[in-house]
Amino acid sequence: MTPSRRVSLPWFANPAARLWTCAPAPADVQVFHAGLAGYAPTPLTELHALAAELGVGRVYVKDESSRLGLPAFKALGASWAIHRALSRRPAGARVRLVTATDGNHGRAVARTARLLGHRADVFVPDGVHEAAIDAIIAEGARVSRVRGTYDEAVRRAAETSAADPGAVLVQDTAWPGYEQIPAWIVEGYSTLFAEIDAQLSGVGPPGLVVVPAGVGSLAQAAVTHYRGHPPATAPALLAVEPGTAACVQASLVAGRPVGVATGVTIMAGLNCGSVSSLAWPVLRDGLDAAVAVTDADSAAAARDLAAFGVSSGPCGAASLAGVRAALTGDGATGRRTALAVGRHTTVVLLSTEGAAANPYTFDATP
Repeated sequence: MTPSRRVSLPWFANPAARLWTCAPAPADVQVFHAGLAGYAPTPLTELHALAAELGVGRVYVKDESSRLGLPAFKALGASWAIHRALSRRPAGARVRLVTATDGNHGRAVARTARLLGHRADVFVPDGVHEAAIDAIIAEGARVSRVRGTYDEAVRRAAETSAADPGAVLVQDTAWPGYEQIPAWIVEGYSTLFAEIDAQLSGVGPPGLVVVPAGVGSLAQAAVTHYRGHPPATAPALLAVEPGTAACVQASLVAGRPVGVATGVTIMAGLNCGSVSSLAWPVLRDGLDAAVAVTDADSAAAARDLAAFGVSSGPCGAASLAGVRAALTGDGATGRRTALAVGRHTTVVLLSTEGAAANPYTFDATP
């Protein structure tokens, strides 16, 4: 694997990614989710104007603005991982679910804890919107604010959980020695991609799937799903990060996991400085490309999606910002070639959160 030549924006490509294969997620994940109260597949919305803008055949947006009663996709991973973790505990025992979050994951853990009659402690770093914190508290969780980055909040959550035999750490990133629950969380995300398969059954598989990447767990789920299929049907997979927190791209360029110093970004859920140890080898081998975008890119994409009738927060809108950066502008011909994108390609954008999940006010002017 060799990084592509740097062009006019932060970019990395792996030409061998679509040849790599792996085992798919277990099928019983979808059965579990289908049995939850309020479960329904989220919409896959076709946007013809974006297809014309990007010079492709079709563009679909997977709209995660309402998933199991929450405004983001995270409930899929949290519910499955907590179900698996509690199945190993004595029946009826109350536990303390502990996690760190940039917003959406913590609320999903808190909601699941409340529904199951357990306690939840959520550690929140600097930079998380007050409305997102209030939403976690409204689920009955105890919130601890951490002066520092997301990585520092994860460290605090892990230390707190380790000191309490009745606690279970439900973290959506992995490190050596802590990988089982993050693996279940990634498995939980597989339902999202199974829904896309069913929703595109009359159209055919996508040629490009674009996914926001924070620590890389959702991108890992995307790679696992699409590389678990025969290579002939495998789409290109593009990860999108904030330019101020591009830990996945930095690791791909270096050929090893590297941490980055994070800054301030409206893409709060992607403001992560370290790639998950569980995700890293999967992304290294199975991800076609990674691109970094600015807050202005994300804000413009969120405004445009809203105009098309899709509610999307800055993290969800990162997918549109990223595909625009990859397929248009200076150097686009080479990037389109790397992604095997042509005028008949079907593109799927994952909009991972609705506007209510991260309620920043976007300037109405471009």
